[in-house]
Amino acid sequence: MTYIDGFIVPVPAGRKEDYRKMAEKAAAIFKEYGALKLVECWGNDVPHGKITDFYGAVKAEPGETIVFSWIVWPSKEVRDEGSKKLMADPRMKPEDMPFDGKRMIYGGFELLLET
Repeated sequence: MTYIDGFIVPVPAGRKEDYRKMAEKAAAIFKEYGALKLVECWGNDVPHGKITDFYGAVKAEPGETIVFSWIVWPSKEVRDEGSKKLMADPRMKPEDMPFDGKRMIYGGFELLLET
């Protein structure tokens, strides 16, 4: 059954192209390890909430944009095996990350509905 990894990360607005390049390189590696599809979305209509919102979830700072991403895997088993390989792959350790990875939120999700 299809499995989804979801991510939200704050990225400095001035590093949009750096982030895109990093994501493009990472996407090829994810696909090498079994991912079917990767989607990276640059926020341009992300409202601030009264109680909670994306900005608060990742402790976004002024000048940062919310990036919403997901990876489609053929199954949780393929994702789990691919994740082990990704964590050990030296290509996944860039020297100059265009975001603060400590503020990224992520999780794995079973597909509930797809239309």
